Amino acid sequence: MPEARKSQRTIIALSAVLLCAAALAIGVANHRTIGTAPGSIEVDGLKRTYLLHIPPALDYSRKSPLVLVLHGAIQSPSAVERMSGMSTLADQEKFLVAYPSGTGRVSNVPTWNAGKCCGYALAHKVDDVAFIRALIDKLESDYPVDPKRVFVTGISNGGMMSYRLACELSDRIAAIAPVEGALNVDCRPAHPVSVIVFHGTADRLVPFDGVADAAAFWVKEDGCASDPARDETAEVHTSIYSGCKNGAGVAVYAIQGGRHIWPGHPFSGNHVPATKLMWSFFLKHPKL
Repeated sequence: MPEARKSQRTIIALSAVLLCAAALAIGVANHRTIGTAPGSIEVDGLKRTYLLHIPPALDYSRKSPLVLVLHGAIQSPSAVERMSGMSTLADQEKFLVAYPSGTGRVSNVPTWNAGKCCGYALAHKVDDVAFIRALIDKLESDYPVDPKRVFVTGISNGGMMSYRLACELSDRIAAIAPVEGALNVDCRPAHPVSVIVFHGTADRLVPFDGVADAAAFWVKEDGCASDPARDETAEVHTSIYSGCKNGAGVAVYAIQGGRHIWPGHPFSGNHVPATKLMWSFFLKHPKL
């Protein structure tokens, strides 16, 4: 009888362990939704929303890069997901992508408070920097995000916001890739941030004229050599700056005749693979 009771207790204990393991597995499976799904977080009393894309083959045992992609003014997160093709690349390269949403009087016309632009977010002094910091905190807590490989890109108003984030969240962001954006804030980064710029020379909404000043600022701020390596093709002129401090880098891709659209998009009129180029740049410039 004692042996029988001991055997029974062993079976009960093993059953409890198996039940706990099964419950944990179900919870993990639910947490690890594959593909693009909506999420939300409250910041300064506002419910802020975003899309998060998790690639099918994400390795949860290793730290992974996180790329934040910021939409343009009155553009949706899902629209910039399609335009950039970043989720497709994430599935191939196994990294996380977040598509945060700005704010607006109605949800389908969101903007970012990027300093001097734009719309509702600027007029209402929305603290979008606090939102992005809180979102990075949440994603680092919930997923295997590498804090040294947090990157930001965005188009138009989103590109402007990426500049502002580099200025004010230089402790969290390793590199940015503004697309058709402008640096229009008083910028005082505390740490080096790598910058790769994509801008069309024929952009009428955000003129190309300001690109040289923005590049010169980051070259000086990051301590890069002032004379870049240059290359020219019919579609793009590139300037790559090296010798920057703390492993940083600065690069400018001037899209010849490029308009206010993501380079390489079917409607862009060019074949400059901006998404792949910025990803390659990101990989080379983690935060040290």
